[in-house]
Amino acid sequence: MKAVFNIAAAEWRCWQRSRLAVGAAALLALLLLATTALTTLRLQADAAERAHHQGEAEAAFRAQPDRHPHRMVHYGHYVFRTPAPLALFDPGLDAVTGQSLFLEGHRQNSAMFAGSAASADLGAFSSLSPAWVYQVLAPLLLVLLGHGALVREREAGTLATLLAQGLGGRTLLAGKALALAAAVVVLLLPLAGAAGLAVAQGESPAAAGALLVLYGAYLLLWALLALVASALWRRRGAVLAALASLWIALTLVLPALAVSASAAGASLPGKIETDLAMLTELRRLGDGHNANDPAFAQLRAELMAQHGVQRVEDLPLNLRGVVAEHSERKLTATLNAWAQRQQAGEQRLAERLARHGWITPVLALAGASRTVAGTDLRHHHRFLQEAEALRYAFVQGLNRVHAQQLAYADDIRRSSDPEAERRTRVAASTWQLLDRFRFEPDAATARLAQAAPQGLMLLPWLAGLLAALALLGRRLQP
Repeated sequence: MKAVFNIAAAEWRCWQRSRLAVGAAALLALLLLATTALTTLRLQADAAERAHHQGEAEAAFRAQPDRHPHRMVHYGHYVFRTPAPLALFDPGLDAVTGQSLFLEGHRQNSAMFAGSAASADLGAFSSLSPAWVYQVLAPLLLVLLGHGALVREREAGTLATLLAQGLGGRTLLAGKALALAAAVVVLLLPLAGAAGLAVAQGESPAAAGALLVLYGAYLLLWALLALVASALWRRRGAVLAALASLWIALTLVLPALAVSASAAGASLPGKIETDLAMLTELRRLGDGHNANDPAFAQLRAELMAQHGVQRVEDLPLNLRGVVAEHSERKLTATLNAWAQRQQAGEQRLAERLARHGWITPVLALAGASRTVAGTDLRHHHRFLQEAEALRYAFVQGLNRVHAQQLAYADDIRRSSDPEAERRTRVAASTWQLLDRFRFEPDAATARLAQAAPQGLMLLPWLAGLLAALALLGRRLQP
C-alpha cells in the first residue's frame, strides 16, 4: 500500500512541474468559478425581477374595484416559478422554458419569460453553466493529466526499471489511478461549494450529496479511461489522438446524434397543426358567453325540468353563470387532453434520449443531474399542471359566483341599465380566490429515485474500465 501512495505522490509532483497541466487546471478552475458566479448572479437578478413583477401583478389584481365576476375571469393573473436551489449549478431546462404563466379564462397559456441567458444574443453560449463545464470541459483536464501516466514511463525508460525491481503492474496502475482519483476530488471542490450554498438555501443534503457522487463517478470514469489508453499505447501522440477522438465522440458527436435520432423517431405534431386541430374541436363545444347557443340547449332544458319552471328567468340560478361554468369544464377537459398528449410525447422523447446514456456517459450524467437538481422536463410539466389546476379553480370559483349571486334579469340588462349593471357588481373580496402560488421541487427521495436509472448507466463504464486496468496490470510490459 505504501508503494501505491508513493507512486501517486510522484505522479502529483510530475504534474506540478508541468506548466501545461498547471495552466490547464488553473484555466478550468477559473472557468468553473466564473460560470458559478455568473449563474448565481443571473439567478439573483431573475429572482429580483420575478419578485418585482409578481408584486406588481398581485397589487394590480387586488386593486381591482367591484365588478362583474366574468370581467375578472378575463382579467386573469400571473403565477411565477421559483427555481430550485441546485439550479445555480445546473439550470437545466429552466434556462429556456420560462418561469411565469398568465392564467385566464378559456385558455391555457405557455410558460413565458425564460432567463436572459437564453437570449439569441448569446447563441450557443446560452447553455454555459457549471454543470456543462463539468460534463464537457473537465474531462479534457483529466485526459491531459492521465494520458502520460504509463507512456511517459515507457518513453523515459523507467517502466522497465520499476518492473525489474519487483513492482507489480497492478500496483503501478493502482498508484497512478489513486493520483487521478485525488485530482477528481480536487476538481469536485467548486461543486461542493455550490452544493453547500444550495443546502443553505433549503436544498436537501441528500440531493446535494447525490450530485457530488454523480459527478465524481463521471470524472473518475474519464480518469480511468485516460489511464487505460496510456497503458495500451506506447507513444504519447497516439494516446492523445485516441483520447481526443473519444472525447469528441462521447461529449459532442454522439449526444448530438442521439438528439437527432430521438427526435426523428418521435411523432410530435407541430404547433400550427396542433392549434388548428384543437381549435376545430373547441368550436364544437359552443360559445360559453352565449347562453342561447344551441350547444347548451340540452343543459337549459335539463335545468328548467329539474326546477320545474317554464322560463329561464324563473330559475333559482343565473343561466349565464351555469353555462359559463359548464362551458369552462368542457373546454378545460379538452385543453387538458391536448396538453397531456403533448406532454406525454415530450416525455417519450426525453426517455428515448435518456436510453442513449448507455452509449455515451455524458447523456446519462446530464439527465440524472437535471433530475436531481429539479430542473428537468418532469418538473416543468408539473409546474404547468399545477398552474392549470389553480387557473381552473379560480375561473370556476368566479363562474359559481356568477351563477349563484347574480340575477339573470339584471345580467342580461346590465349593458343598457345602469342600476342593473351596479347590481351585477360583486365585492372585490369575492375574487380573492387565487392563492399565492408556490411551486416546490419533488422531495429529494423522489428525485433520487427518478435519477437512479440514468445514474446507474455510469456503473458499466466504471466496471469495464476497472476490469481493463486489472487485466492490463497483470500483462504490463515495458
